[in-house]
Amino acid sequence: MTKAINPRVSPCDLFQQACQQARLCRLCAEDISPRPVVVGSQDAPILIIGQAPGKRVHETGIPWNDPSGERLRDWLNVDKETFYDESKFAIVPMGLCYPGKGKSGDLPPRKVCAPHWHPQLLPLLKQHRLTLLIGQYAQHYYLEDKPKTLTDTVKQWQRYAPETFALPHPSPRNRLWLTKNPWFEQDVIPPLRLAVQAALESKKVFTGKKA
Repeated sequence: MTKAINPRVSPCDLFQQACQQARLCRLCAEDISPRPVVVGSQDAPILIIGQAPGKRVHETGIPWNDPSGERLRDWLNVDKETFYDESKFAIVPMGLCYPGKGKSGDLPPRKVCAPHWHPQLLPLLKQHRLTLLIGQYAQHYYLEDKPKTLTDTVKQWQRYAPETFALPHPSPRNRLWLTKNPWFEQDVIPPLRLAVQAALESKKVFTGKKA
């Protein structure tokens, strides 16, 4: 059974100190049950910006601790030990807390989180070489002049590589999207895995572009 994350903070790791402050956030306490989930260290070479914690993540306090996380780790070709090593992965979602249930799934990330916390957290990441923008909310927030749809944004992944990969959400609810778009696993996953491995090995990130 995976243990809840309780990082030992180095006195000089400003990012982890900021994460501790973010985990105390109560900006939306009147509307939701707050339990901010954000982890990492300032030297992590990979930054994951997803949507918002799901119910299971909210209950455990462990990011991507659900079927979505299992599929994401498969896409990245990393095991749990690597994924939860805070010296390797920093995880800062668009919404830090579980936003609650809507009519057709979880509600969107709370709009206050990214504008308030991302400027305090992301500049403290010193060495990150690869950013994974997972889902439409992260892509809309961080990609300028992006295509209108998530499908077209992901299909044009080479526009953002090598520093950034735009990915669909790995939720089981997206099985139909994956079935309709087999090119994603054929064309995007292989260079994504190479980029992840290169970042973890502190090598030059694979661009996926022809010379």
